[in-house]
Amino acid sequence: MTYPATRPGAPRRSFLESPLLAAGLVLVVLALAAALVVPGLLGPSGSAAPPGSPGPATPPSTAAASPGAPTFVRPTPSPNPTFMTYIVSAGDSLNSIATAFHTTARSIAWWNRGAYPSLDPESEGYQPNRIEIGWALTLIPDTVVDDTNPPTPSPGPLPSATPGVSPGPTSQPTTAPAATVVSHGPRTVKSIALTFDLGGRLVPALDIVGWLIDHEVHATLFPTGVSGTQTAKGLAAMQLAATRPDLFDFGNHSWDHPDFRDLTAPQMEDQLTRTQAALLPIVGSTTPWFRPPFGGSNGAVRAAVGAAGWKYLVMWDVDMIDWRPEVDGGPTAADMVAKLKANARGGSIVLMHLGGYNTLEALPGLLAATVTLGLQPVTLTEMLGG
Repeated sequence: MTYPATRPGAPRRSFLESPLLAAGLVLVVLALAAALVVPGLLGPSGSAAPPGSPGPATPPSTAAASPGAPTFVRPTPSPNPTFMTYIVSAGDSLNSIATAFHTTARSIAWWNRGAYPSLDPESEGYQPNRIEIGWALTLIPDTVVDDTNPPTPSPGPLPSATPGVSPGPTSQPTTAPAATVVSHGPRTVKSIALTFDLGGRLVPALDIVGWLIDHEVHATLFPTGVSGTQTAKGLAAMQLAATRPDLFDFGNHSWDHPDFRDLTAPQMEDQLTRTQAALLPIVGSTTPWFRPPFGGSNGAVRAAVGAAGWKYLVMWDVDMIDWRPEVDGGPTAADMVAKLKANARGGSIVLMHLGGYNTLEALPGLLAATVTLGLQPVTLTEMLGG
């Protein structure tokens, strides 16, 4: 069925009276009004802004962060290690300086080889045991140089001294005195130094350190570099002891336990400095104590050890000989206790081993014996003052 456009007899409307056209005109008017009211819809000259162009920037004073918008704070960078300068004075050695600043003599040599060629470890003229009063040595405390990746030498003017430090006289060589042999402390004290070497047998080492910690016993440990840092059991014992710096001192027992009487001075120095460099990151401290393997000592050994920077060559006055098994005439636990009771006095230094065959079993009786004798176990530093 077809409907006519208009009813018969109804008047015809004009084009302007069309409802569709009226609606379109209303939309155009509204769009123009919006363009005049909303900023940025028109360009600077009143023309429409190009599609995608930014509107006018909101002034900083009126800008507001959207709720929950993430913020970013640039992290503070970690400071780089800081060099300092030390002025050599009479009686100094590279190792004594290294001990004071918790580094190693070889590290100081690496840092200063540009200014002082005699300290270059790669040079044939390397002389680390001969430094001069007034030298300004650059070093980084609490840092050890990796020998496999040493710093590049930087020859040039000598490093400037720290303000307020007088350089003193120059061109005067300084050589450390020979190491002092110590077999016991003052006899007037009511203390005893229990010392334990580590080298060779390792089985009970961790258990002995654990027992000493559990019973709050002060002691001094003398590991070799190889046993204390290159073996799993020895390393574990040193790491455990390092958790209690209030209980333990750490001495130097050489790198691989040679008889020092058969070594040259440079070889002795290498044994000592290699051990210190390996132990320092583990135990966190250095000491002036050196115990010669086999107790081997003579004038040449004392001179070389002192020149390398170790002040004391530590012996003993009570030797448990616990490194020897019973089948070869070694002591039982009861023998060790009896020996301590019969021989220990105020200031005694007792030699035992972390790998001793019956040492762990003897510890309860040994501690009870010190009480009976009226003696308190202390570290070497506590007894001798370092």
